[in-house]
Amino acid sequence: MLLVAGVAAIGVWLCVTFRTAVTSVLLALLGTALLGPLYRRLVAMKVQRSLAAGLTCAAVVAVVGGVTYIVVAALIDTGDQIVTSVRRAAEDLTEHLGAAGTSLDDVAGNAKELLGKFGGTAASGVISGLSVVGEVIAMAVLALLLVFFFLRDSGRALRALRSSVPRGSADHVEAMARRAFGAVEGFMRGTTFIALIDALLITAGLLVLRVPGAVGLGALVFVGAYIPYLGAFISGAVAILVALADRGVAIALWTVGVVLAVQLLEGHVLQPLIQSRTVQMHPAVVMITITAGASVAGILGMLLAVPLTAAAFGVIGELRRLYGAEAGGGT
Repeated sequence: MLLVAGVAAIGVWLCVTFRTAVTSVLLALLGTALLGPLYRRLVAMKVQRSLAAGLTCAAVVAVVGGVTYIVVAALIDTGDQIVTSVRRAAEDLTEHLGAAGTSLDDVAGNAKELLGKFGGTAASGVISGLSVVGEVIAMAVLALLLVFFFLRDSGRALRALRSSVPRGSADHVEAMARRAFGAVEGFMRGTTFIALIDALLITAGLLVLRVPGAVGLGALVFVGAYIPYLGAFISGAVAILVALADRGVAIALWTVGVVLAVQLLEGHVLQPLIQSRTVQMHPAVVMITITAGASVAGILGMLLAVPLTAAAFGVIGELRRLYGAEAGGGT
């Protein structure tokens, strides 16, 4: 146990020290798991492997860039309306609640002052902020390049893995690697399908309610779905604020109903139906995993925590199967 704890501590230290490279590799593995079916389809259509990997990466850049532009444009267009609507809602509550609503009105009235102080504090850290942006860009570029190589050279990677372990355990190591990657691939595929359904349903509801920026908000829902629970809460809250800003309290309440209905559909129908075919974890395990990931690496940790846990469950399941088979053979 002491040896395992020491090795784990050294592994964590190395990951923290080389976090940019490690994070890029993990993101590339998630991207490879998600894009593998598209790449294999292109290869099946007799497209050369390098060209197929390049086209797959280009498609990712186009989709991510388009989604980012739509979301940012929608939020910029409605940002002032959101602030105005929140202030108006606080004033209405003050009128109806009297002294009990005064604090809300004070918060709304001092919003500019609070934002100004926050901006001054943020301005003092411009250099560190630029370094963070540069690190994020470097990780994204490195992850994209790694996705290209992982897609193109997946067969070589498997042969390299087999050659780097003792010959007697090569089959077991390959089986565990395949099981772990299969769990991650199943999680990413199932999450993408669920995210697409959520985004389409919420976008349709927002279009019916004539909420501005419905397409951008739907894209935000799609992106947020990759962070279970928390992502849906944040994207739904943004959609409700936009509806409140432009269409008033009544439409905002209808938007709350749409978001809750979609979340209930996801939790009680889509998740059991889709994720049970790929990889399934108890909601308590997912929430604990997300919390641990957030404490270690913030938003990025929340994004990586669940698929990494799915991979660990895949390895444990394969080990249980192997040792169970050996025990059965021995008896």
